[in-house]
Amino acid sequence: MTTPQNPQPLLSLHSAVVLMIAFVVGAVMAVLTFLTGAPLAAAVAGGITSAGMSIPSLHTNIQ
Repeated sequence: MTTPQNPQPLLSLHSAVVLMIAFVVGAVMAVLTFLTGAPLAAAVAGGITSAGMSIPSLHTNIQ
């Protein structure tokens, strides 16, 4: 019987940190957009957009 090898992680530490910070940025932007009086759907769309747009810059700025 062979022993199982250590599997590779699903995400690297760098990717996990970038995605976590992008999620926080998106959540903050969604809450701020909702607090301005925008409809909930517009706030969610704004949060998703800001999270997605922050990923490339976070990827290059976090080393």
